[in-house]
Amino acid sequence: MNITITPAKLTGTVTPPPSKSQAHRALIAAALADGESVISNVAFSQDIEATLDCLDNLGADFERDGNTVTVRGMGASTMSPLRRLAYPHLDCGESGSTLRFLIPIALAVRGGGIFSGRGRLMERPQKPYFDLFDQKGIYHELKDGVLTVTGMLTPGEYRLPGDVSSQFVTGLLYALPLRDGDSEIILTSLLESRGYVDMTLDVLERFGITIEARENSFLIPGRQRYQPCPFTVEADWSQAGFWFAAKALGNPVEINGLDFDTVQGDRVIATHARELSQPGDVDIDVSGCPDLVPPLAAMAALRPGITRLTNAARLRIKESDRLTAVTQVLNTLGADVAEGPDSLTIRGKDTLTGGVTVDGFNDHRIAMMAAIAATRCEKPVTVLGAECVAKSYPDFWEEYERLGGKLQRSE
Repeated sequence: MNITITPAKLTGTVTPPPSKSQAHRALIAAALADGESVISNVAFSQDIEATLDCLDNLGADFERDGNTVTVRGMGASTMSPLRRLAYPHLDCGESGSTLRFLIPIALAVRGGGIFSGRGRLMERPQKPYFDLFDQKGIYHELKDGVLTVTGMLTPGEYRLPGDVSSQFVTGLLYALPLRDGDSEIILTSLLESRGYVDMTLDVLERFGITIEARENSFLIPGRQRYQPCPFTVEADWSQAGFWFAAKALGNPVEINGLDFDTVQGDRVIATHARELSQPGDVDIDVSGCPDLVPPLAAMAALRPGITRLTNAARLRIKESDRLTAVTQVLNTLGADVAEGPDSLTIRGKDTLTGGVTVDGFNDHRIAMMAAIAATRCEKPVTVLGAECVAKSYPDFWEEYERLGGKLQRSE
């Protein structure tokens, strides 16, 4: 689906969708528990659907009622009879969280699994796991876009870098408490996106799992059992970033439903939006909030001053190469963005020309960035592949229209 946007101000009140990151974590913890958990305020984006399908294949049961999911957990433990079943086939769609969280969980619960995906997912790096698996004697093979892992996830010491993706840390934090001995995760480099690991630890604690977090390591007692827990998913600060951007670009949008005491690391969008509302040069280190780069770039493109978004190399291994995608889309709209190996330098302008067609790069955050930037274009903008927003924000275009956005859909 392609969408042509006629520039118009967005006006009104919007509540961001439930946090995809928090929903992944709560659903996985509930699926591992022995008993029934009710998870409320779940948005069924494509990524969440992928996680639910995989957890079903691992051994959990689900019942939906509106935006509530009742989870009957598999009672994962060191003595789980699930290990005697065949290796599950787990289609992770385009969800990096689903894939990286569930690789060690599948090893702990079922002795392995066969993983597949779509888009760029199976091309995204898994080296931190593969290096560990080679050390631990766990078989892994990636062939024709299908990853097979089999073996015993043993307790002990796990050393891995923190600057590739925090998702590897999260996957092990979920799996290692289920083993029959104590473990320690030791970070060999600075942990980026620490806020996502904090979110993991918060969810694990609420489901009865004890982990001691130190500066560069995590101590994980073994023989633990997940306990069922009612859980309400918070509104998503990552998606709220696009509405903060809309507001910064002069659209009188009010954002409701956000918890300012959240552990979500992307809450820093509120601080960065204030920084970018002032004239002058600004440097923002995005190593802890890489998902915010598209809305931050949209704000930066239309402010007086130079904005530098730094330490962003990991954006090259997302659904698209987001440094290149952000640069191409915004420059096509008329912005002045220079791409570096791990950074963007953006010279702000008063307005963008528009009157062009831009590629959504099959990347939800790129398409939403283009839509917000289009509100400050002089001429209409067409976004190709606009349906990609369903990966994380299925109702985005409907919300955009409700706020006064002028859209025309075409195939």
